Amino acid sequence: MRIAPAITLNSEQRATLEQWARSRSLPARVIERARIVLLAASGRQDKQIASAMKITPKKVSRWRSRFLTMGVEGLERDASRPGRSPKITASFARRVVRMTTGQKPPNATHWSTRTMAAAVGISEASVRRIWRSHGLKPHRVESFKISNDPEFAEKLEDIVGLYLNPPEHALVLCVDEKSQIQALDRTQPGLPLKRGRSQTMTHDYKRNGTATLFAALNAANGEVYGLCQERHRHQEWLKFLRLLDHTMPPHLDLHLIADNYATHKHPRVQRWFQRHPRFHMHFTPTSASWLNMVERFFRDLTQNRLRRGVFRDLEELIMAIGDYIDRHNENPKPFIWTARASDILEKVKRARRALDKRQSA
Repeated sequence: MRIAPAITLNSEQRATLEQWARSRSLPARVIERARIVLLAASGRQDKQIASAMKITPKKVSRWRSRFLTMGVEGLERDASRPGRSPKITASFARRVVRMTTGQKPPNATHWSTRTMAAAVGISEASVRRIWRSHGLKPHRVESFKISNDPEFAEKLEDIVGLYLNPPEHALVLCVDEKSQIQALDRTQPGLPLKRGRSQTMTHDYKRNGTATLFAALNAANGEVYGLCQERHRHQEWLKFLRLLDHTMPPHLDLHLIADNYATHKHPRVQRWFQRHPRFHMHFTPTSASWLNMVERFFRDLTQNRLRRGVFRDLEELIMAIGDYIDRHNENPKPFIWTARASDILEKVKRARRALDKRQSA
């Protein structure tokens, strides 16, 4: 009968292995290996250990040999395994990437995992792995718009300067209107959220009128001043300006950041500004309304209160908007602007170069 090589433990090895064998935090495979070596050190043969621990003699022999060769450290890690050779080579993966980024399927605007798998002869899972490793998401598209305003740099520096270095004895207000807010009611009552089921609402709706929210965001502290009107003409814009004039402390200048909507530049509005010299208008570049921080508040309003709201009439919609603004002002938080004008300008220049290169190709 074959006799397994004997194992002799010194005091330090025995103490370590006994601690591992009693451990409740180590991986189970390490605890099992420690017990194998302790039993082997007691003089038991591989078959006896395998029978006692209900494992195979081959496994016992493997870890007996590993301990004799590498000591206690050899029980902590597994031997490296070469694994099978990948069926999809790096050059084949590059081909899939080139097709994804440079070609289109004959009957669609973009590739799917199914169409790409059929085109190159691999599985959908393989296509998905290649796309994930290269950060490709053909099913998604993002919109963009590069401003063509000839005074883009000057307007950008002016507005970012107001955010980063606001003038003394003045308030910086980001103003705009959110027009055509619909008071939508559902044709049938939905079901509430419950475990295992999302909230439901009908896809169709009833229109109960529209409203326009004129809002001013104080860039310093995040407070919002709002006025709801049925329309968004220059008359309503002047009402909002008068509200700001009466609400804000009279000794402070008001720097208003607004977009290039025609209402903001109406002749009557310009004459009103001439009679109120403490108002200073700063217009964003064309197609660059993202410079106006009040747009962030409009996004939050839409996402948190309007998109899933149910409003049976226009008054209910206006009350909901007013309540949202009041709750916001109880604990306002300013939107901190961190991007420098030079960084934004450099990014826009890179985008323009990329666009010109694409158009010339």
